[in-house]
Amino acid sequence: MPPLRTALRTAPAAIALAGLAAGLTACADAGADVPPGRTSVVASFYPMAWLAGKVGGDDVFVRTLTRPGTEPHDLELTARQVANVQDADYTVYVKGVQPAVDDAVRKHAKGGSLDAASLVPKLPPPGETDDEEAHDGLRHREASYDPHIWLDPSRMATVATALGERLAAADPGRAAGYRERARSTARALTGLDREFQDGLRSCARREIVTAHAAFGYLADRYRLRQIPVAGVDPSGEPSPKRLAGLARLVSSTGATTVFTETLASSKVAGSLAREAGVRTAVLDPAEGVAGGASGDYMTIMRENLRTLRPALECS
Repeated sequence: MPPLRTALRTAPAAIALAGLAAGLTACADAGADVPPGRTSVVASFYPMAWLAGKVGGDDVFVRTLTRPGTEPHDLELTARQVANVQDADYTVYVKGVQPAVDDAVRKHAKGGSLDAASLVPKLPPPGETDDEEAHDGLRHREASYDPHIWLDPSRMATVATALGERLAAADPGRAAGYRERARSTARALTGLDREFQDGLRSCARREIVTAHAAFGYLADRYRLRQIPVAGVDPSGEPSPKRLAGLARLVSSTGATTVFTETLASSKVAGSLAREAGVRTAVLDPAEGVAGGASGDYMTIMRENLRTLRPALECS
């Protein structure tokens, strides 16, 4: 791995997020430079920016390639953002979520890079299950697996530990800090995992009807069954045949809720809820936060747990 280049960077960022010690995010000016003596980390989108900020602490300056409040799957990079990837000491991303980022890392990254999806067991995408007809048309256009690994806190804990080791190896003078923050972050994520295990252990139903197939890892970890309206890419819309089949399936499972999202349109999910005669609630895929939001990955996930428990009638 190439040594870290700790000199001041001059390539500006279109949008920048710095991970604060408290785990929140702060926007830097569009032309902000990396402060002297800090490691520049480019994160593909919010979950990786949050993790980089937690593990890197004050030793890193984190830029995210995805503008706050925007849906990350269809990101197109500007020339300036590609330059940020090229100049970064480290790039953290999830291969399969954003093809433009995958391409930029492959062609232009000169520093270290970490594909979080390479560190954990992966699930097949919708369409490669035992119910082929029910998932017709839901294959993701790029990934051969479901890339939404961050919705399982236990997998995120694995990524946190690995990122701490990668940064420590690349920047040995500050290795102890990286490793300690990685351990602390992994402990917090393991605690969050226990909260989900306890909160979803005893529920009257285990089906979650979601706006798109973002919650496969959450469902797999906590013994739920995800029924997605759209595929891994939330821009996809199901056929009328698929929508009618989903309405019948919702009715047959006794589901009371169709879950919409914060960054994707709720139009199709809302139509399904009306056809099936059930309510809607927001289940956040934690792909991004709105500009100025005070929450972080941990608060988003805890809010998801609070949303799931009454919908599934958990005791």
